Amino acid sequence: MALRSLRPALVAWLVFAACLGAGAQTASSDPSAGAPAVKGANILDIKDASSDPGYAAQDNDQRHRVQPGNNAPMWRQVGEGVTGYSSLPKSQAPEAGNLIQPFVQYPGSSLTNAGEAWRQVRNNFIIPYGGAFLLIVLGAIALFYLGKGSMRLHGAETGRKIERFTPFERSAHWANAIAFVILAISGIFMAFGKYFILPVVGSTLFGVITYILKNAHNFAGPLFAVSLPIVFFTFVKDNLPRREDWAWMMRFGGMLGGQEVPSHRFNAGEKVLFWGGVFLLGAIVIVSGLVLDKLVPGLIYERSTMQAAHMVHAVATVLMMAMFLGHIYMGTIGMDGAYQAMRTGYVDETWAKEHHELWAQDVAAGKIPAQRSTPLHQPDTRSV
Repeated sequence: MALRSLRPALVAWLVFAACLGAGAQTASSDPSAGAPAVKGANILDIKDASSDPGYAAQDNDQRHRVQPGNNAPMWRQVGEGVTGYSSLPKSQAPEAGNLIQPFVQYPGSSLTNAGEAWRQVRNNFIIPYGGAFLLIVLGAIALFYLGKGSMRLHGAETGRKIERFTPFERSAHWANAIAFVILAISGIFMAFGKYFILPVVGSTLFGVITYILKNAHNFAGPLFAVSLPIVFFTFVKDNLPRREDWAWMMRFGGMLGGQEVPSHRFNAGEKVLFWGGVFLLGAIVIVSGLVLDKLVPGLIYERSTMQAAHMVHAVATVLMMAMFLGHIYMGTIGMDGAYQAMRTGYVDETWAKEHHELWAQDVAAGKIPAQRSTPLHQPDTRSV
């Protein structure tokens, strides 16, 4: 009986002894047992890795050895425009491995990455100076009109008509003119609207109007691109320079003196508009617009390409609008009978003699027919 009563106590003692033995064995096998504790250090006494020779020239792997987690070399390359690896083909994603463009300096910008340089040219040069230039042109036209008024006929109309523009010529002109007006209004709104329209109508209505005009701009662009070459080849023959144009230029067409200088079908001022505005600036606007619409086959559309195309397009359109403002003025309120000539195709014989005397003489001599198309209603084109 006594032995049985001692059995539980004996078992408990054996279990306790086994636990003590296991703990002692674990302590003796732990290599860190007895190791000194971690020592503190003054951060001012720790050597700065940036003082090592060649620190600034380290690549990302070298930097990780002295400063784990420091990826400054990689991001510095990103900021400098270094192109990294990309598995995408260049034809589909020409700048897939490039996040930030390299440094450039455009006219009017500082030396910075290309995206920021483009922004500086647009916001600090094209927008303020382009807008001011258009306002100056409008102001000059207004002052000229207030000072001189419309150019009216000195003689009485004869009732005899000369066909100045055929139906085909008028169709080509009006198609191009309508496209130009849509492009000009939408372009001005998108470029300058946030400065003088957004504060008035608010952001919601401004966004709706901008969306509509943006799409109108995109649809009118192809019409302008197609109609402008038609206009050029239609009128190029009568816009070739002639000897009489020099006299017109020297006297500024007689606009400041009150007596017009004789000219052929188109005077020297109209020829300057034709070659400078229609041909030169028109070609630049169309080509740069096709680039912006990504319609030039075989061209790789990188950001730098689009930025350059936008700057060229914006400058050319501002100059073109300035030239065409004068043309629109002369074709509407600036000269009596000019708008009727493009609307009906006919001018009075007196109008032809006073504004284009040499052309009227060629018509009277039979060198140029007074009626060049077959009209629905035959006007009186008899010459005196």
